Amino acid sequence: MKMRIKVKCNTILSVILFLFLQVSFSQTITVLEEGSNEPIPGVALYNLKKTKYVVTDIDGKAKLDSFNAREIIYFQNLLYEKLQLRKIEISDNNNIIYLTPKIESLNQIVISVSKFEQSKRDIPQSIVSISAKEIALANPQTSADLLENTGNVYVQKSQMGGGSPMIRGFSTNRLLITVDGVRMNNAIFRGGNLQNVISIDPLSIQNTEVTLGAGSVVYGSDAIGGVMSFYTKKPQLSYKDELLVSGNALARYASANFEKTGHFDLNLGYKKWAFLTNVSYTDYDDLRMGSNGPTDYLRPEYVITQNGEDVIVANDNPKVQKPTAYSQINLMQRARYEPSDNLKFDLGLYYTTTSDYPRYDRLIRPRGESLRSAEWEYGPQRWFMGNFQVTKTSSSSNLYDKIQATAAYQNFKESRKDRDFQSSIRQVREENVDALSFNLDLEKKVSPKTTIFYGLEYLHNRIGSSAQEENIDTNMSSPNVTRYPDGATWQSLAGYASLKYKPNSKFVFQSGLRYNQVLASADFTENNAFLNLPFDDAEVNTGALTGTAGITWLPSDMIQWKLNASTAFRAPNIDDIGKVFDSEPGSVVVPNRDLKAEYAYGGELGLKLNFDKKVIIDLATYYTFLDNALIRRDFELNGETEIMYDGELSTVQAIQNASKAWIYGFEAGIEVNFSDRLKMRSQYNVIGGTEDNDGVEVPVRHVAPNFGRTHFIWKNDKLLFDVFLVYNNELSFNQLAPSEISKDYLYAKDSDGNPYAPSWHTLNFRAQYTYSEKLSLTASLENITDQRYRTYSSGIAAAGRNLILALKYSF
Repeated sequence: MKMRIKVKCNTILSVILFLFLQVSFSQTITVLEEGSNEPIPGVALYNLKKTKYVVTDIDGKAKLDSFNAREIIYFQNLLYEKLQLRKIEISDNNNIIYLTPKIESLNQIVISVSKFEQSKRDIPQSIVSISAKEIALANPQTSADLLENTGNVYVQKSQMGGGSPMIRGFSTNRLLITVDGVRMNNAIFRGGNLQNVISIDPLSIQNTEVTLGAGSVVYGSDAIGGVMSFYTKKPQLSYKDELLVSGNALARYASANFEKTGHFDLNLGYKKWAFLTNVSYTDYDDLRMGSNGPTDYLRPEYVITQNGEDVIVANDNPKVQKPTAYSQINLMQRARYEPSDNLKFDLGLYYTTTSDYPRYDRLIRPRGESLRSAEWEYGPQRWFMGNFQVTKTSSSSNLYDKIQATAAYQNFKESRKDRDFQSSIRQVREENVDALSFNLDLEKKVSPKTTIFYGLEYLHNRIGSSAQEENIDTNMSSPNVTRYPDGATWQSLAGYASLKYKPNSKFVFQSGLRYNQVLASADFTENNAFLNLPFDDAEVNTGALTGTAGITWLPSDMIQWKLNASTAFRAPNIDDIGKVFDSEPGSVVVPNRDLKAEYAYGGELGLKLNFDKKVIIDLATYYTFLDNALIRRDFELNGETEIMYDGELSTVQAIQNASKAWIYGFEAGIEVNFSDRLKMRSQYNVIGGTEDNDGVEVPVRHVAPNFGRTHFIWKNDKLLFDVFLVYNNELSFNQLAPSEISKDYLYAKDSDGNPYAPSWHTLNFRAQYTYSEKLSLTASLENITDQRYRTYSSGIAAAGRNLILALKYSF
């Protein structure tokens, strides 16, 4: 009897143990997004040696059967911070794992400030981030439009194929652009408006970070007013033997310029290799402006060539800006190789080209009662970059915890073609820049409270420039003065170090120093056949020491203070010392060899108030003093104030260290979360500034009018609505810079007949419907009231009422 009872007890215990083991081995976990508690599909779970691997399903679930109880499991997804836990720790947390988003979280991760990941709340500078998800909702036609959607960046456009950002009163070569950590600015980035940012495909971008204010310690010359950092999508590995295939296809249409866009990207992921291919093509027709606004912006007539003769014809629809049409193709190929968990190799190949595109602001220039130009267009703007990056982490090195080496080659091509009305002479100028760069960036945590970032940089640019004068009647051509001295070079060598001290969770101190040596060389011998300069060459050899120091302080969960002081510089480039071009009708800019670097000294104070995540207020005020400012002023050449250029007697001008500038401003942002579904976001920017003009203080050219935007956003599981206003204050005649007053044909006329930039506002609506994880539809109706307006300093009027439709399929 006792034996039977014992057997029965053993049997019951065996069954219980078997069921317990089954539960243990069939452990299922759920991966959720921290904050929203939404399940995250596509999270890779693997062990240290990557011999075991699972991926979360559509509900964020995965089984851990193959992992041992004490084994470390890594959780990885491109959009979230990497996490590692032991299997036994997961059981203690009810089998629920929370991942923190890298983007769109209160504790965002930013890369641009130190080249390595840091918590955004630790950074004493103002940084604006925009994610791929936000880009998909905004549907920007170009990366310039993408920046404008941040609410902190103002964009000027001279033509539809353009977009020149302005940040805190600075623009063009006083702002820096980077793509995947590589500097895009080259030796011919000019002080006039720049279009290079449109070479970056917004549909290839994973996230963008805009640093408001100086960034010279990490990036060197040019980063005076801000840094725009674009990070493209990364190839995703499968971390197992099976092939991971994913991708996206998108088609988009816009009514204001009859945009037709097609996009396709494909990711192939293997255990250690991954490849990402990205293709986008866009075709635009002429842009239609709005119906309600100044008549000064209308296009009543334009020039065509009939039977070999230029004639002015009436425009059938003066709201259509003829000619502005162009097309663009963007290609990207990225590859990643991860031989081990602490070593990564990344290769990126990027190529962008446009068609020829008209420079609209030059085509509307008057000459008396007629138009000045019969032709004025940019040739294809081409950009190629090859970028190779090696990243290694180490827990044993005394020199670094993380090291990153980046080598890149870029080639820039651009050209200009112009011909006066009823002239047989066409001027053609072509530029080519080869740019090499190497960066070595290191991060080391020297104590639990202290981290240092340091690195080295070398840049080398070589400029090719050619010019010819073509006779369209005889098809004969002859050499002409080139825009830049052919064969000129520009080099930069630099070393930097930054320190981050975080004694506790409430206080962070960061500071840094950078020394930069810049060398430039230009030979004017060929151009002196046309210019007769009093010199044959120019050399620049200048050094700059810049620094920054700032703190962030969180006395409570409700309040965060930021205080930052910095110096920045811009060394003369080849555009400054060697350019020859017609800056405006009747003026020509000539080379100047006697240039020094300009310096900026600035400070910023920020305050963030977080009322239980229901109301978040973000405030910042800043001040910048620019000394030895490089600016275009009247000049003498061999004692002469006028010379003949392209057949016209022109006033001589040159870039000179001839000014000082004082720029200041205030930024205010607010987010109100009325409920889990309804929120309001608003941003407003107040900017002011003056510069010295021969002892008289005048407005600074790139100080934009006060501007802002307000969004009301409602969202449920599948549907999102966004109703928003964009608004812009007036700049009166007295508030315009002298260089803008001289371009009065770009502006409306006030009651006294003087040029001014009127205030404007637009009402807009967006909707996004996510039918499934694979299919989504985005629709926007912009400028609903069909306002006719130009953003400040722009030569082209903005789009009128504009319907945008985009269909996206993911697989």
